[in-house]
Amino acid sequence: MKKTFFAFFLIMAISSQAQKSIYKGLPSLVWPKLYAIEYRKEGDYDKPLFSKYVQSLANKVIILPGYMVPFESGMKGTHFMLSSLPLNACFFCGVGGPETIVEVFLLEPIEYTNKPVEIRGKLILNDKNPDKMIYLLEKAEFLGAVDF
Repeated sequence: MKKTFFAFFLIMAISSQAQKSIYKGLPSLVWPKLYAIEYRKEGDYDKPLFSKYVQSLANKVIILPGYMVPFESGMKGTHFMLSSLPLNACFFCGVGGPETIVEVFLLEPIEYTNKPVEIRGKLILNDKNPDKMIYLLEKAEFLGAVDF
């Protein structure tokens, strides 16, 4: 009886640990890594200096949760900003820095939502074009809204 109980307990503990290691959405483990950035003044602009970890993500497909910040075509589109912070605390409201925003280029247009969303796309690091954000997600796909 004790051996059966112990075996059952051990299986449940191992199963529980395995389930905890599976990523199931918010919070993101990638955003905090993107925050670790420094800048060097070059002319009129601050050039981003990406950490080795961020450089290792360059041109790889990643998933980011965040909040949509529409700006080009209003309530529906393929090009928008994805903020790690809610709109009232995002980069454009003066709270976060440029490392808290990713410029998204979706393959298919989606409707704006104020719920957090998950986006999958190829991460591009931009340290040359000051007219774009420092992080871009290209060939991106909308995975869905995150409902709490």
